[in-house]
Amino acid sequence: MKNKVNEIQVSYKERVPAPFWQKISSSQDASDLLFQHWNKNTIELHESFKVMLLNNSNKVKGIYQLSEGGITGTLIDLRILFAVVLKTVSVAIILCHNHPSGKLEPSEADKRITEKIKKAAELLDVKVLDHLIITPNGAYYSFADNNLL
Repeated sequence: MKNKVNEIQVSYKERVPAPFWQKISSSQDASDLLFQHWNKNTIELHESFKVMLLNNSNKVKGIYQLSEGGITGTLIDLRILFAVVLKTVSVAIILCHNHPSGKLEPSEADKRITEKIKKAAELLDVKVLDHLIITPNGAYYSFADNNLL
């Protein structure tokens, strides 16, 4: 009897609805689109972390929610993040999470996870264009605009 080996098959088919093919030219563009896709019923309740996936022309391929946490934080698993990035053949990403408190300043934990993701992305030749913090009223903080990337 032969040993049966499981084979891994990779396939890709773009199934992105037309509204998502928006080109991102600024942190404001990214913030506006992400805020539109945030659950307004829970934005003041708990933190969520999302990633915007982009093609080589900075057009949005999709938005993926990586995690939901508590009032003051959420955990990010880099393996899941980069599994999504690689499976979608994205070449650039914009990170985003909300602060239910409305505070726009990034915490030290926010800065550390951004740096960790940026270093991992460099190994895979993926650009981290920004990390946005969004508040319940729609205001945002951009790591790129504030020279933290």
